[in-house]
Amino acid sequence: MILEVQDLKIDFTTAGGMLHAVRGVSFSVSEGEVLGIVGESGSGKSVTAHSILRLLPGNGEVIGGDIRYNNTSVLSLSQEQLRRFRGQEVGIIFQEPGRSFDPIYSIGKAMSETLRAHNPDISDEEARRRSIQLLEEAKVPQAAERLGNFPHQFSGGLLQRVMIALALASDPKILIADEPTTALDVTIQAQIIELLLELKERRGLAIVFITHNLALISGIADRVVVMYSGLILEQGPAREVLHTPRHPYTRALLSSILSMGDHHSNRRVAIIRGGVPDPTHPEPGCPFEPRCPLAGPECRVAVPALNSEAGVDHRCIHPGVKGEDLYARS
Repeated sequence: MILEVQDLKIDFTTAGGMLHAVRGVSFSVSEGEVLGIVGESGSGKSVTAHSILRLLPGNGEVIGGDIRYNNTSVLSLSQEQLRRFRGQEVGIIFQEPGRSFDPIYSIGKAMSETLRAHNPDISDEEARRRSIQLLEEAKVPQAAERLGNFPHQFSGGLLQRVMIALALASDPKILIADEPTTALDVTIQAQIIELLLELKERRGLAIVFITHNLALISGIADRVVVMYSGLILEQGPAREVLHTPRHPYTRALLSSILSMGDHHSNRRVAIIRGGVPDPTHPEPGCPFEPRCPLAGPECRVAVPALNSEAGVDHRCIHPGVKGEDLYARS
């Protein structure tokens, strides 16, 4: 494995108190693997991803655990080592690419500055050649002509392709994709997913794909991590998690997915009632207990430990209950 996150705990200092964003998360990523991390807003998925590159805001702090890349602790890297690590080892693409670009810089300027950050001696000619090459690899049409354009002159989908090109500039081994398709229409989403999979095969990239959309994960991930309230509720091979989920939350997410034929059928789409628990005052029991149709008094005592079953880890006292769809009546 190339990356290991070990019992990671992250807190944020807020006006409302200490916010426990990540509460003991562990997973690994192997070379060439796509790991999907799924969860709704507030689950801690993006905070976890950003912590891999030590990109937490000033009020955030890793208070426990470790992040290891090739058996070296990322948390102990010096600033110079961290600068090399970002880009050369791990790249990232963000949910809203427009916020990642300086509006007064042309795309060509942004590309050349990124290349020079890791190779100060690169010539202007080589920086231009490499920029065009990267944009073409990300399937930006008329790449040479677009170098002089500014961010506002690109559509959301094209700007995300430019963001991908920037992330690849220093040939990283891992690409973190933090909800890269959320603001895009379905057709462009599919094109970005296809591009990422092509890059994975061509470059041997490992990808950590962050999303709230389980349907999206089903077409890209080798393994899936399901997060909720700062905890992993289920993780394992994508086929196992998506076809035979053990945790009620995973089943609820799957039951809430609309398919193309649903408007011709009588299937009722699930609604997960209630909301995510207050992360500043977590209850002692299972965080999903208030919303779970299987919950009993035993679920309120303590957070269930992760149990392993047929290669899938789950955090539930009542895993894989058989019978009718518990969420079809919602």
